Amino acid sequence: MKIKAIYPGTFDPITNGHTDIIKRATKLFEQVIVAVAANPTKAPAFSLEKRVELATTVLANINNVTVLGFDILLAKFAKQCDAQVIVRGLRAVSDFEYEFQMAGMNRTLIPDIETIFLTPANKYSYISSSLVREVAALGGPVDDFVSPIVRAALYQKMC
Repeated sequence: MKIKAIYPGTFDPITNGHTDIIKRATKLFEQVIVAVAANPTKAPAFSLEKRVELATTVLANINNVTVLGFDILLAKFAKQCDAQVIVRGLRAVSDFEYEFQMAGMNRTLIPDIETIFLTPANKYSYISSSLVREVAALGGPVDDFVSPIVRAALYQKMC
């Protein structure tokens, strides 16, 4: 059976931690859809189109990954994509409560789709998109946190 997973997030911007989790997911599933959420309530720095473009470029060398943007309920989008699994990333214990609530809600909305949690390599466990944006906005180095193309986009946008 070919299992398709969906990894949702805002990816504003996509970090090396996100990429690490995506690579881990590609070892477990035949296909991984990186689902870039519009999520206007978070006031993303980049447009949905730009976030999809950056993620597509960063992940271009991984054969079983597709990047798609979405602006509907994740449960509906996962069904539209015929996903059997939702992959969620956990960096620290502080992420667990929110992710546990999301998993419970998704289990109620889409009981036939499972949620699994993956953790990034230790060297990425403290990286978040919001911290990367803040460092870039203040002119700090983000080379260890994002790919060169994302770094360039951040500096162009923030500086």
